[in-house]
Amino acid sequence: MNNDFRHLLQPLKLRHKTLKHRITIGAHTTNHSEQGLPTKRHLGYYEERAKGGAAMIVVEPVPVHATGILTRGNFRHEDDSIISAFRKLTDSCHTHGTVMIHQLYHVGGHGDVANSWSPNWSPGGFPSYHDGDGSKAVSEKEIEILIDSYVQAARRAFEAGFDGIELFGGYNALIEQFWSPLNNTRQDRWGGSFENRMRFSEQIMLRIRETIGDDFIIGLLVSGDDLMPEGLDNKAICKIVSYHDQRRLMDYVTVGTGGYFDFSLLIPSFLHGDMQGPPLAQTIKQHVTHALVQAESRIKTPIRGEQVIASGQADMVSLVRAQIADPHLARKTVEDRIDEIRPCISCNQHCWGRRHHDFWISCLVNPSVGREFEGEGEVIPIAENSKKILVVGGGPAGLEAARVAAERGHRVTLVEKEQRIGGQFRLAGSQPMRGEIGHVIYWYYLRQLERLKVDLRLGVEFDVDDILAFGADEIVVATGSRPAMDGFQRAMPELKRLPGSELQNVYSINQILTGAEELEKQGRNLRILLLDDLRGWWPASGTALYLGQRGHRVTVVCSEPVVGQELVACYTDGLLRKEYRKLGIESRTSTLLLKWEKDCATLGSTDRSRQWQENFDALVLATANKAEDNLANGLRASRAVFHSAGDCVAPRRLSMAIYEGRQIGLKL
Repeated sequence: MNNDFRHLLQPLKLRHKTLKHRITIGAHTTNHSEQGLPTKRHLGYYEERAKGGAAMIVVEPVPVHATGILTRGNFRHEDDSIISAFRKLTDSCHTHGTVMIHQLYHVGGHGDVANSWSPNWSPGGFPSYHDGDGSKAVSEKEIEILIDSYVQAARRAFEAGFDGIELFGGYNALIEQFWSPLNNTRQDRWGGSFENRMRFSEQIMLRIRETIGDDFIIGLLVSGDDLMPEGLDNKAICKIVSYHDQRRLMDYVTVGTGGYFDFSLLIPSFLHGDMQGPPLAQTIKQHVTHALVQAESRIKTPIRGEQVIASGQADMVSLVRAQIADPHLARKTVEDRIDEIRPCISCNQHCWGRRHHDFWISCLVNPSVGREFEGEGEVIPIAENSKKILVVGGGPAGLEAARVAAERGHRVTLVEKEQRIGGQFRLAGSQPMRGEIGHVIYWYYLRQLERLKVDLRLGVEFDVDDILAFGADEIVVATGSRPAMDGFQRAMPELKRLPGSELQNVYSINQILTGAEELEKQGRNLRILLLDDLRGWWPASGTALYLGQRGHRVTVVCSEPVVGQELVACYTDGLLRKEYRKLGIESRTSTLLLKWEKDCATLGSTDRSRQWQENFDALVLATANKAEDNLANGLRASRAVFHSAGDCVAPRRLSMAIYEGRQIGLKL
């Protein structure tokens, strides 16, 4: 055993099962299902993480009843056809020694009528926090129907080979709605007194145990604090958990954060600090005698997990996004290879962001996620013949192409004209609260390229003649993109170049994040206008924060009706606007920049109904980049055969650069 993780790697008895260590994966919606059934994509996703050493996996929830459907990707409710489909998944994961749990849920008043075509059932008929709909206050007969629905869902899980179930009791879903005086205003035996408000969950657990028997794990997920006045604070949650624990109704309790009252804490991004869940889990652990306690929410690394277990804050740690990013995190921890773990940066862009758009989830730093069934797992096949590979460009696309090619056994040389790797991804790490990006670059530089003996040449710029003279068997061009500096705005496509964009006090994002010496010489407290034509995406919003933190008076102009619109999918937009307010950053929404003069901006409304002028000291253009394709065009002219990846093909987001780099590496 790795002595640095002697607490984390200790086996743990959980009812009739023994977990091989304390690293688990909590429930999260992968949105991989098709027609309500788990797919090959599901099987590949979960099997890769079981193969990667997870001690326990809680598979994403199945709604127990038609009135609790939330997403298009939900599994079939009240339907035994899911049993055989899930049996394939549990059988596969069990071969790797993983304990398998299925989460059961009903979101109560927050269901999605557009998906369910049924009224949302809730204890008190309150409005939905999912949309503008209301809900139906359930009758006592309907409560009995719901309880039986939970029992039957547990039966299906048992028959499908799951070792237990986890009840979704947090995030202000149905069970918590019965607990909370904010939601439960009933005057019958299901509401009013504390004991009455506990009756719903108590009866679910009692009847599941009675129906299935002793050799079946019952878990309970709770939010550690709903953060609402007169709601369920941590003290109230401790009392609720203690009530169930004293009656030995559940075997473990998972303590999460956030919910329908604060979605940003449900899957906390880098804008929140680390270790959100463990302090809440610690207080709950002090109120249980029989049940184990599992902590989650921004624990992120095995080192953090060891701290949680060693300090007694919890018995298990659920590292969800960390094991999305690196499915083999647990195995690498056991094998003392934590430096090889691909780090999660808590960006929420592809785990939560893709789910928000109703796509299957993936990962920004590991776009192979969700493609495991296509052979996109951790193990990369060795090539039949070792080749001499030249990769030009040390941004994300070039780094991933070099890494994968070297994993395949090729002899790889990577040249980068800058003195450091990472390209514009590295610059993004200069923005406030985005330092975790540096962990990914460190992982590539010191842990992957070094381990794989890639010949890395920094501060070296190759032209076409250099490339051809190198004599590589395969050439990969990954030269990225550059700022356009034309001030083009999508809402004003007739204006190809902003008047005044050529002036000296107009800067790109890249110039700002690398120092912008001319701007810095003018000191702090400058009036800076930032043109955001990226819909609030992080290159724009993060640069506004950067300037604000450096003491400048920043105004953001955008054509959208709200700043940070593109961040809605990641649930980081609200926190961004909060940071803007703290720094005094102003915004001009539904606005166009019509002209820039030396110290004056002519602005106009997007409906073209009015214009006005405001004075500023400098303009920053946060607009779409242009492909840096000169080298690629030169190679084409010389009739050279080569591969292109990333922004030099077309400027896009990081995931596409890494994805294309990997795909090229696999083909070489």
